[in-house]
Amino acid sequence: MIPTPLVPASPTNDAVHADGALMRAHNLFLAGTRAAQRWHGRECFTVLDAGFGAGANFLATWKAWQDDPAAPRRLHYLAVEPHPFRLSDLAQVHAGWPGFALLSAQLRAAWPPPMPGFHRLLLADGRVMLTLILSDAASWLAKIDAQVDAFYLHSAPAIEGQPGQGSILSRLDRLAAEGAVLAGTGDLSDTARAALVQAGFRCAPFPLPDGKQGVVAEYAPRRQIAQAGMPAPQREAIIIGAGLAGSAACERLAARGWLVTLIERHDRPGQEASGNLAGIVKPLLAKDDNPGARLARAAYLFALGYWRYLGGIGTAFDGEACGVLQLAADTADAQDQYRTAMLHRYPANYVRWLDGAAVSALLDGEPSHGGWLFPEGGWVRPPSLCDAMLAAGGEGIRHRFACSATVLTRTNDQWRVTGAEGTTIAEAPVVILANGTYARSFPQTDKLPLTAIRGQVSHLPARSLPDLPVVVSGEGYLTRAVDGLCSVGASYDFDDDRHLRQDSHAQNLARLAQLLPKAGRTVANAALAGRVGFRCASPDRLPLVGALPDQQAGIAGSRLRDVPRLPGLHGLLGYGSRGLVWAPFCAELLAAQLNGEPLPAERDLVQALDPARFALKAHRRGG
Repeated sequence: MIPTPLVPASPTNDAVHADGALMRAHNLFLAGTRAAQRWHGRECFTVLDAGFGAGANFLATWKAWQDDPAAPRRLHYLAVEPHPFRLSDLAQVHAGWPGFALLSAQLRAAWPPPMPGFHRLLLADGRVMLTLILSDAASWLAKIDAQVDAFYLHSAPAIEGQPGQGSILSRLDRLAAEGAVLAGTGDLSDTARAALVQAGFRCAPFPLPDGKQGVVAEYAPRRQIAQAGMPAPQREAIIIGAGLAGSAACERLAARGWLVTLIERHDRPGQEASGNLAGIVKPLLAKDDNPGARLARAAYLFALGYWRYLGGIGTAFDGEACGVLQLAADTADAQDQYRTAMLHRYPANYVRWLDGAAVSALLDGEPSHGGWLFPEGGWVRPPSLCDAMLAAGGEGIRHRFACSATVLTRTNDQWRVTGAEGTTIAEAPVVILANGTYARSFPQTDKLPLTAIRGQVSHLPARSLPDLPVVVSGEGYLTRAVDGLCSVGASYDFDDDRHLRQDSHAQNLARLAQLLPKAGRTVANAALAGRVGFRCASPDRLPLVGALPDQQAGIAGSRLRDVPRLPGLHGLLGYGSRGLVWAPFCAELLAAQLNGEPLPAERDLVQALDPARFALKAHRRGG
């Protein structure tokens, strides 16, 4: 499916005039939902706004949360917006709201490119999570997975003026948490009000100070609502593996108040596939914008924001946001890249198409067919990022380095992890396997479809290569200098040889010569050092994120929810060669699942990462 490029909103829209928007935010949405009273004593509170606009409702809610000493630890704010503002226009509107200057500046600093999908932004040191849903209005409800405490509804396109509006609102109960309250403008149609009643909301008029009238509706379901997530007293987890996957999971859970025990067989983090000198960071593009491309886009954009939350690339950890240039392999590939860029009309700060002449000028005269430039991509030293994430987790993380987990057993709703000597390393109700293909060493998970792929990286002295301003990628890649060395890679071998091999070096140099013929000739006979690591890959090259299937239990149905799971056992596996991009996003997704919080991606994309998908496929085939 090819999404329609988003059309930006105009700053002249009456809905964003300062006085009206802010008065409505305070007098209707905050007052009508009684949010500031209802969130007292809560750990987390979730708002769903049917039309973000320039953010008046969000800024007013954020300010009320910030000024309230009894406010919940986290505020989740989901907002639908099919026509997001350009950053310059957003600044123009915000200039009329001086009382929110500090908050609006933070919002604009995190503002995502106008691309379809979910965009989770970490604000207020990560305690305010804004999930912008830049989506076609008619389909937004079905994509959200959340339990909402307060709904803000008004005559935005997401609610009014769309075919089938009744069916959208009649299913609002799927998102409503226990005690949810809805506030809406008085111009909601009779059809919309009837749909709310059908969904289980009791509607009543709500008088406003200006003499107008709004609508308030309280959720009064006939059934009991199941609470999602782990109860607060049980929020302890064991994470096995201190690479990018495990380190990110530690930080995301610790940020939510979890106590985490990290078990790592090496004496420090980032020593297996996450131990390379430098890894590259860029998204994937696809003409049909398939689920893999959508997921990679969401993960890439979340990673960029997450790194700002940690303190910044090149500051909190080693790396450069120097840009990544993905070169076309030949004329046909260049034409395909160009057509994809023109079809989707990507924002320039996400990707730009450069023709052969522009690429040649950028790459010191190297001949080129052209390529995509990802201006905010770059390189990162993975072990330093692991260190930064674990440091950010603070005292919520207990480290068990140089310690091998060999046995998993579950008794009385607790998992016990035992070491090689038979001693207990840790116990907790939740275990997360983030140890790549080593996850298959346990009987509970030995049938997971994970493959180890050998990757050898070659290290070249930076002085032997031109000082290019960007990372260059294609069939292989060339990083900028790190400690005087440039990384060239990487091989793709299906064997378990941990030693450096000359044939793998030769493959890497051949890829370099294909990318950069002039540079390749200068290093053709260079003496090379390097490193060997093993990527963990799944059959569909997407990660496994979430509750792991019970391999011994039968499957009675045809949907993912019908696959029995191992209670409390979860995975963050199969990142392949894209751990830098996947790790923050997948950790956020799993942490949200465990905490019963709104998920940071569309429901179909979350299902595409479900570890049970392979077992379900085998069951459907009769295997």
